[in-house]
Amino acid sequence: MSEKTIFKRIIDGEIPCQKVYEDDRCLAFHDISPQAPTHVLVIPKKEIESVETLDDTDAAMIGHLWLVIRNLARELGLAESGYRVVVNCGADGGQAVPHLHYHILGGRSLSWPPG
Repeated sequence: MSEKTIFKRIIDGEIPCQKVYEDDRCLAFHDISPQAPTHVLVIPKKEIESVETLDDTDAAMIGHLWLVIRNLARELGLAESGYRVVVNCGADGGQAVPHLHYHILGGRSLSWPPG
């Protein structure tokens, strides 16, 4: 059996987080190393390594995650001025944890290109 990712350990309650939302399919919490005034991670509770390992049966869950992201952006006061949602995929894409996750970034003007 492979070692649990940090996100799986957070889901399992082994590592505390500053939770902003949770339901039966996902968890959202503040990033411990924020890259913007507001930086929240949204993760599925199902262990999915990345966008590349999604399968067709994940479609409803992915749609749910996007609605959670939209709702959180509104609740966090980001919707009016704007925000960015980032999903890194693979090493060259900057994915540091092999568990699918979405970054909600806002609270300041975000430059383009991102880096």
